[in-house]
Amino acid sequence: MATFHFELVSPEKLLFSGEVDAVVAPGAEGVFTVLKDHAPVMTVLKPGVVEIDGAGKKEKLFVRGGFADVGLGGFTILAEYAIPVAELDAAKIDADIKDASEDVADAKSDEARRLASEKLGQLQELKAALGL
Repeated sequence: MATFHFELVSPEKLLFSGEVDAVVAPGAEGVFTVLKDHAPVMTVLKPGVVEIDGAGKKEKLFVRGGFADVGLGGFTILAEYAIPVAELDAAKIDADIKDASEDVADAKSDEARRLASEKLGQLQELKAALGL
């Protein structure tokens, strides 16, 4: 299979850079697959799993927010948040959701409630995207 260059970058670090055979990404209009010589496209990402297939090795990373850009130079994902799926723990996610729910209930101001609700929503998106 023909390869192309792919990079996945978050604000914290470069999570992946290399030649790949295919990448599956969660775009705003639905999940899409990029292969070599894909037509140029730019889209917003929704929370979900990016699947990278290259050199006989598959990698999965959870992303939340950001942009995907396919161009002549390859494919780049600029994610607001990204983490390898292997580093996620279902029990910890469930505990974090419980804590965030309590934070929403205990919030003393509208701003504190908004922030706690936002965190709770992000955790629930993570759980749903991973099918936990």
